[in-house]
Amino acid sequence: MAKRDLPHDHGDALPDTLEHMPDAGAFAAGAATFQQLSDPSRLRIFWLLCHSEECGANLAAALEMSQASISHHLKSLRLHGLVHNRREGKEIYYTLADNSTARLAHQMVDDFFCLTCPTEARKAHENKGPAMAHGRGGAGE
Repeated sequence: MAKRDLPHDHGDALPDTLEHMPDAGAFAAGAATFQQLSDPSRLRIFWLLCHSEECGANLAAALEMSQASISHHLKSLRLHGLVHNRREGKEIYYTLADNSTARLAHQMVDDFFCLTCPTEARKAHENKGPAMAHGRGGAGE
């Protein structure tokens, strides 16, 4: 981006930052990703799929939503690259997409809710010895 004449000179931070600013299309793509997570139902679906692979019927039952509503949200999340699907016979299973945007959104959502990712907690639990796995010998006990 070309240097701009600014009405006030407050130092070099803004002009230097503007030189590295992405184009408007990149911001539109970022906003579209955030829009996906701005819907509470999609956010719940996304969070579940970050931690497990599920079919639409199980998601509908777990979240007490209609199949049609779940399908609508899954399509939107898939089209925006946040979830991935695979077919096994007549079932379609969904999970977190394997890309940096989906992983970053997963981390952001877990951090926002101050949650430990259940998948990571299971891994940590499996890697601990029997004493640690049952809560003995940890900090604060």
